[in-house]
Amino acid sequence: MGIIEVAVAPVTVSLINSSTAEVFYPAIVPLSAALIVVEDDLTGSGPTGPTGDTGPTGDTGPTGDTGPTGDTGPTGDTGPTGDTGPTGDTGPTGDTGPTGDTGPTGDTGPTGDTGPTGDTGPTGDTGPTGDTGPTGDTGPTGDTGPTGDTGPTGDTGPTGDTGPTGDTGPTGDTGPTGDTGPTGDTGPTGDTGPTGDTGPTGDTGPTGDTGPTGDTGPTGDTGPTGDTGPTGDTGPTGDTGPTGDTGPTGDTGPTGDTGPVGVGVTSDSMSTANTTAAIIAVVLGGTDVPLPDNQNLNTFTVDGTDTEFTVPTTGEYLISYAVATTTALLVSTQVLQNGTPIAASIITPTVATDNLSAAFIVPLAAGDTLTLQLFGLLGAATLIGGASTYMAVVRVI
Repeated sequence: MGIIEVAVAPVTVSLINSSTAEVFYPAIVPLSAALIVVEDDLTGSGPTGPTGDTGPTGDTGPTGDTGPTGDTGPTGDTGPTGDTGPTGDTGPTGDTGPTGDTGPTGDTGPTGDTGPTGDTGPTGDTGPTGDTGPTGDTGPTGDTGPTGDTGPTGDTGPTGDTGPTGDTGPTGDTGPTGDTGPTGDTGPTGDTGPTGDTGPTGDTGPTGDTGPTGDTGPTGDTGPTGDTGPTGDTGPTGDTGPTGDTGPTGDTGPTGDTGPVGVGVTSDSMSTANTTAAIIAVVLGGTDVPLPDNQNLNTFTVDGTDTEFTVPTTGEYLISYAVATTTALLVSTQVLQNGTPIAASIITPTVATDNLSAAFIVPLAAGDTLTLQLFGLLGAATLIGGASTYMAVVRVI
C-alpha cells in the first residue's frame, strides 16, 4: 500500500514483480493480483464535473502524401499438376543381351527305392543220397594270377526275379575231383526293376548377366497443360506511408459546469506488517496472525495482541493483505470481520503454495474489528519476514 502525489496529470501506474530472482508459477496454482487506485483530494475539492460539450470540429488538414508501396507478398502455392498426356509410342526393342553363363548342375537326386524281390519258386523233392565215393587225390593248386585293377563300381541294378528251382536229380556216385574247368559264361542279366522315384531337382544356377538395355524409344507427344492452380495467398500489406500533416485545431468548446464538492477518501486508513520470521502454530479452525511491525494506524486502534484492529468510521473500505511462508504449505487465509470470515477475503489453494494475497472492497461500520487469520492446516507455518506479510485498510467512500 502506498500514497503518491500527482502534481501533473496524466501519470501511469503499474503493478510489477521487482524481485531479481527467477520465479516459476505452476499452471495449477491460483494466482491473484490487484491494483486499485483511489483519488485523495486533501483540499476538500470534489471530483471534476462532467466534460462540457465538444466544440465544432476544425477543418480537415490536407491529405498527407501516399506512403510507398508495400513489398510484394510471397508467391502463392503452385497449382496442382495437370493430367499426364497420353503415353508416346513404344520405342523399338533393344538387342537381346548375351546369354548368361549356365549355372552349375544341381546335385543328383537320391537313388530310387529297389523294386520288390520276386516270389521264390517251390523247392523240388530231394532225391535219395547216393553212396559217397572215395575222395580223389587233390591236384596241386595252380599259381594265382595277379589281381587286375578294380574297375569303377557301376550303379547296382535292381535284383531280377529269381527263377524257379529245378527238380534235384538223384545224387550220383562222387567221382574223383577233376581239374577245375574254366568259369562258365555269365548268365543273362535279370529283368531291370522298375525305375525309382525321381530325386528332387537340383538348385537353379545363378542368373546370367543381363544384356545391355535397348535404345530408348522416341518421347511421346506432350499431354495438354493442366488447369491453373488456385491463386496463392495475398502477401502481407506493405508498410503504411507517413501520416499527413495534422489539420488546424478546431475552436475549444465552452467549459462545462463545475461538479459538486466531493468528500475526502483517505482520511481513515491503516497499514501494518509482520517483518520477523515468526512461527505460527496453525490449527484447523484458524489461528490469528500478529502484525506488530511498521504500524501506521492513523484513526484505527489495535488490541494488545496486535491481531485485532478496530474501524473508526462507517464507510466502504479497500482491504489488501499478503502472507508469505518459507515453504509451500496447503494452508488457507482469510480476514475476519467481528470474528466472521469475509467471503471475498478467503483463499483456499488446491496445491501447496508459499504466497497468498488478496484485495477487495467491503462496507464496514464504526467499531467493527478486522483480523488476519491462517486456517485449514494442523502444523507450523514459518513467515519469510520483511514486508512480505502485511494488511492495509483504506476508506474509499
